[in-house]
Amino acid sequence: MLIFLAFVVLFALLLCRVPIGFALGLIGTGGFAAIVGLEPALRSLGGVASDTVMSYDFAVIPMFILMANLIGRSGISDDLYATSNVWFGGARGGLAIATIASCGGFSAVSGSSLATAATMAKVAIPPMRSYHYSDTLAAGAVAAGGTLGILIPPSIALVLYGIMTQSDIGKLFAAGVLPGILGIVLYMAAIAIWVRIDPDIGPAAKKHSFPEKIASLRGVIGILALFTLVMGGLYVGLFTPTEAAGIGSCGALLITTLRGRFNWKEFLEVIYTSARTSVTLLTILIGAMLFANFINVARLPQTIGDWVSGLELAPIYVILVIVAVYVILGCFLESLSMMLLTVPIFYPIVEMMGYDLIWFGILVIVVIEISMITPPIGINIFVLRSVLPDIPTKTIFKGVIPFISADLARISLLIIFPAISLWLPSLMR
Repeated sequence: MLIFLAFVVLFALLLCRVPIGFALGLIGTGGFAAIVGLEPALRSLGGVASDTVMSYDFAVIPMFILMANLIGRSGISDDLYATSNVWFGGARGGLAIATIASCGGFSAVSGSSLATAATMAKVAIPPMRSYHYSDTLAAGAVAAGGTLGILIPPSIALVLYGIMTQSDIGKLFAAGVLPGILGIVLYMAAIAIWVRIDPDIGPAAKKHSFPEKIASLRGVIGILALFTLVMGGLYVGLFTPTEAAGIGSCGALLITTLRGRFNWKEFLEVIYTSARTSVTLLTILIGAMLFANFINVARLPQTIGDWVSGLELAPIYVILVIVAVYVILGCFLESLSMMLLTVPIFYPIVEMMGYDLIWFGILVIVVIEISMITPPIGINIFVLRSVLPDIPTKTIFKGVIPFISADLARISLLIIFPAISLWLPSLMR
């Protein structure tokens, strides 16, 4: 009854627009106090807040945010799209395919779906409109491509998952690479099938020769070098995720300077924006950890685990039920809120059944990607609406339907073939 009342009050607070970090912290501390006592609950509040802010490991969050903001100011998104356009634009639907490729590249250094969607909307939509692309295809490609930002490393969502489940963040980053590439391929395949059925929605643009394609790669050398440095160093064990974040931030600053986009006024603005975002995320993380403490003290995961064991279902069916719950919740909850609310409940059950938490983390993020483009709360849809107010919301939702189908296919492949997520982490030092 206590847990039920806690969730009712929590959702009431969220509906009243109380920031999720404060709502989670308030319910977590209050529930903990109701079970254990007020004094232990207040000690837990102080300890969790202090440990989170002072922990060296948690420095990975502000450093990766700083790297993403610096890259966003470097103008590299224009070069990414230009290069992708040279390689793919000459085919039917090629500009939409180029948009997916650009989103994947930008995600590799931004770690944010919202930043990817907002940036690529400004870069990719005008060229597609100039070639008379359907707004449905153009907006759908940007909205779906933007979701790659929370999976392709470095991903803030994977960092938060790793902290909550005490999983290796470096292995989570490695695990996100192949599923991210698979997502790009499936999105491209969805576009190719769509334009084959209806060629008028994505006419071919200008074709380029092979030497021109090779020459265009000069524009993305910086981003490739930065991704290789950060992920390569993590993969071979040269540095920790926190050190990788610091090195990535320095590399992003160097790229921004070499591209002539550095000035002190913008640099101070980037520092301020990164600090605000970091404080927001750390507040949310503190609230989530307090809420997780309450959930654990109330023995909710153990109770659900015992109930599932009593049903004598095969573990794979339990995973399918969890995926279905995420898909349903994604229609009503914002993606980060959904992850923070559910991971503390589900991951002990998944671990008890013998599944790898690295694999489960990637599965959760991919399912959450769907929630970012599904009605009525699909946050990427509303980001596009704010950047492109002349495109109706209905048009964007219609445009993401083929990409949701591609995501469902990707989830099926990840469940059937766990090695897609686990092969690269298994080779890490």
